[in-house]
Amino acid sequence: MVGRLVFLGCIAYLVVGIGQLVVGTVMEPMVAAYGIKYGDGGQLVMNQFLGGMIGITLAPWLMGRIGKKPLLLGALGIMAVAEIIYAFQPSWSVMLTAAPFAGFGFGTTEAVVGSFIIGSAMGNANVAMSRVEIFFGVGALLMPFAGAALISGGNWEAAFALVGGLALITLAAWLFFWPTILDRPVESAAHSGAGLRGMPNRGRSLVVLAACSVFFAVYVGLEMSFVHYLPSLLVNQNGLSESSASLSLSLFWGAMAVGRVVSGQAADRWGGGVYMLVTCLAAALIFLLMGGFSGTWATFALTCLAGLAMSGMFAIALVFANRAVPGMTERTTSLLMAFGGIGGALMPRLTGWFLDDYGMEATRWLFAGFAVLMLAVIVWALLSAKGLERARAGAGIVAG
Repeated sequence: MVGRLVFLGCIAYLVVGIGQLVVGTVMEPMVAAYGIKYGDGGQLVMNQFLGGMIGITLAPWLMGRIGKKPLLLGALGIMAVAEIIYAFQPSWSVMLTAAPFAGFGFGTTEAVVGSFIIGSAMGNANVAMSRVEIFFGVGALLMPFAGAALISGGNWEAAFALVGGLALITLAAWLFFWPTILDRPVESAAHSGAGLRGMPNRGRSLVVLAACSVFFAVYVGLEMSFVHYLPSLLVNQNGLSESSASLSLSLFWGAMAVGRVVSGQAADRWGGGVYMLVTCLAAALIFLLMGGFSGTWATFALTCLAGLAMSGMFAIALVFANRAVPGMTERTTSLLMAFGGIGGALMPRLTGWFLDDYGMEATRWLFAGFAVLMLAVIVWALLSAKGLERARAGAGIVAG
């Protein structure tokens, strides 16, 4: 049954990956069609991620109130409806209104399925989550190709209809092939909260969760800012066509998908903490180089390397946090993804404003700054987790 769960999880993450990238893929023609600025496009991204944050935050409570299956199917249905509304190219105010609903669908689906996988896969959580994350990357890889074809044909808005249709197919798959392993009772918010209150070293545990939460905010914010504005950088700074620039995202997500094939095994071999430190350091160096080398081929090469470096961060950090503070899988997963939603909402909005006011070259250095900040935060998280581990070991020795 875990195999069926992972398979359905892969389908769900494939659609979420496609859907998360659709706005960035069609950003250039959308901005032109509506006669808006990049900051306005960033507002759409922000509204979508705020909706995702609401869905992620409420997911544990909603699972307890209405159950796992109705929540997931409802989220997929909301996602489909919102994307189909996008496809009709309504007024910009309607687009901004539909965005939180699309985000709610994406965020709830990602959080719920992620908690399903981590809670059911147990000792194989690194590998299982990495496998599911591969399909997020595959979805994000496919979207630029589909978007480029639709942009070339003058039908960029059909990209939203594609996402809506795939969401409906995913809904049907989960409806008819629901894994019975998920039919066990849901961890209640009250129970998990009591578990944290009664936990030894509660203060240290909260610091670890705080550090991991900030990491998710910066990581998701950097990733979403980069993929939403990379095509615009290549169009305006390197002279590429809109369709060619959108294909640059395929390099990033293709590298992501390749990296996720081995990230779970690498994290198990090295340890999750070492894996996160090495990959965050690599990402910081890559984005710093991207700030200094703005040529087309250099940007393509560094984009590919950035995808490899960042490929396993989300899944491995999620498992790392749940193992550092065990016993609250659904609550911890929801918390971390909620902070990811905050970063994914605010940082692309900041990037769009920064791009409008300071230009393309400065925006490359903004990405580098985000990457260095991400490295600093993961160092904080690792040191906090190490301190918690030592405190637990000391308590065990005293108790013995």
